[in-house]
Amino acid sequence: MSAERNNYDAAFARLAKSKFRTRFHLSDGDRQYVARVGVETIRRHCADFVRDRLAPANPPNDGKQTPMRGHPVFKAQHACACCCRSCLAKWWKVPRGIAIPAARQEGIVGFLMAWIEREFSCHIRAQIPTGARS
Repeated sequence: MSAERNNYDAAFARLAKSKFRTRFHLSDGDRQYVARVGVETIRRHCADFVRDRLAPANPPNDGKQTPMRGHPVFKAQHACACCCRSCLAKWWKVPRGIAIPAARQEGIVGFLMAWIEREFSCHIRAQIPTGARS
């Protein structure tokens, strides 16, 4: 298992202790949308949202810039505490008032995409009849 995957697992375990964060899941419509447009398109959307809505030192409407629904990435952002600069500072020690460097943005995108992939794999496992699981 890679160090990155271990870090994600530790982060997901930390998020699992939050009642608020654990209420976010992809809907059937979200999963269908991801399947229709493809993971790479979702990754591009995710990178755009992070760059435009989170990365600036002082994003407009900080704390209100990420809707609760409407795109799978929005749900991932709330589930992963990557929805605003306040949550990034509280959960992940990303300082406020300083633009987020490109490398850190890529890390946030990777984490959000890992959450989306986990949501897919959890849903797929839940759909497999109990006797057919290995």
